[in-house]
Amino acid sequence: MVFLKDITPAASNNIDTRFILLDTGKISAEGQNKTCLALVADETAAVHFQLWGQECDTFQTGDIMHLSNGIFSYQRKNLVLRAGKRGKIEKTGEFTLSYVEMPNMSEINWVLDPNNRNKYIQGTIISNYSRIFPPVR
Repeated sequence: MVFLKDITPAASNNIDTRFILLDTGKISAEGQNKTCLALVADETAAVHFQLWGQECDTFQTGDIMHLSNGIFSYQRKNLVLRAGKRGKIEKTGEFTLSYVEMPNMSEINWVLDPNNRNKYIQGTIISNYSRIFPPVR
């Protein structure tokens, strides 16, 4: 399993990780495709996670989830972690996972690695926290 701090954007489904669901945004329905964006985190970082269809109603704040064969890539100009067509997301528990909300891996400007044009590396930080799910003060 990989920690969220170690994920990088890629076009392949290869991320196996676990995290806690911290918050879900509003549900967006475009035709038959219902989606919602969520904020998830583990003990190393946070990331925006895309939920599809029934997943928007199935998973709740505090759920601990396991993602297998996930993908971290751009979806409608937002960098999100998601199961994709070949991935699988499942609930494995609730409320028993330590987490941090910074850094948010979706709030990093990723650039192509000059030594490997097939790989992205961290560039500048857009925001220290999620601009979609700002911290409660």
